[in-house]
Amino acid sequence: MKLPSIKNIDVKNKRVIVRVDFNVLIEKGKVADDYRIKRTLPTINLLRKKGAKIILISHLTDGRAESLKPVAKYLKIKFLPDKNFLVLRKKLKKLKNGEAILLSNIRLFKGEETNDNKLAKNLASLGDIYVNDAFGVSHRSHASLIAITKYLPSYAGLLFEEEIKHLAIAFKPPHPFLLILGGVKFGTKLGILEKFEKIADKIFIGGALANNFFWARNINVGDSVIDKHTDIKKYLRNPKIVVPIDVRKKGNKILDLGPLAIKQISQLIKNSKFILWNGPVGDFEEKGFDKGTIAIARLIAKSRAKSVVGGGDTVAAVRKVGLKKFTFVSTGGGAMLTFLDKGTLPGIEALKKSNL
Repeated sequence: MKLPSIKNIDVKNKRVIVRVDFNVLIEKGKVADDYRIKRTLPTINLLRKKGAKIILISHLTDGRAESLKPVAKYLKIKFLPDKNFLVLRKKLKKLKNGEAILLSNIRLFKGEETNDNKLAKNLASLGDIYVNDAFGVSHRSHASLIAITKYLPSYAGLLFEEEIKHLAIAFKPPHPFLLILGGVKFGTKLGILEKFEKIADKIFIGGALANNFFWARNINVGDSVIDKHTDIKKYLRNPKIVVPIDVRKKGNKILDLGPLAIKQISQLIKNSKFILWNGPVGDFEEKGFDKGTIAIARLIAKSRAKSVVGGGDTVAAVRKVGLKKFTFVSTGGGAMLTFLDKGTLPGIEALKKSNL
């Protein structure tokens, strides 16, 4: 998939608006998880080297904090908390080539989440060029991702391009291809299961998703989490789909893979040339029940297979093993799933249309 890239444009003396995904964990006023920030640095540094004036836009959610000031401190750049566009335009006139500033949390601006054209025009008036390097939120139809591309020449950032390149391998993968699906909500993974049922050689279902298979086969799952609104009957006899042969419980709840299931998936990993993994296979936040997820991360890291992994808790597990031991670690959770399911994202389509 070819998108207009910042690699091919002259940005010297230009004000470049870069939509980034700095929705990171902030604790006690400091950045506690810098993975997404580090992944965006190549784009920022390239623009600096080319002499651009960089205006960074991000959101921050989950009730963890509202201000991106700690991120600006981490990056050692100026933070502009103003939401008045007249004030912002005046301050941005002082921006020099190679300098970068970070605007206030875009989710605090009225019209962001409704993809409002008025907000998009105001944002566009701050710059000359727009760059989307926020793959992780590009499944959202928000003003700073979609509507803004109507008003400025728009390009993909380096991380955005890298995400698409590596995730797209799953559509024409090396074989044998192993898909590992975990997590809680089956509804968010059903499209992936449907699509890759035809492409993958084996699909290992773990986490709460596996409970649905146990339940459908009349196996007692006690008080374990089940998504009763998702019908999986058509998959029950599919020989490609593998569920854990044993589990670990706490009380009456299934919370992790058992030792036999870890051996089971170990063999699947050894037999694979390409592995795509999204979602933990146990209750990752419950103390002592992350063993299955960590075991999978270690097994993949030791294997010779190409590996693409993503999802919040999945990345946390991978980090414990070492990010560099995997072929690619996606910054997207929902965006990764949507792209794998649909083959595109609203953010991708917006970049395509902008440069027609």
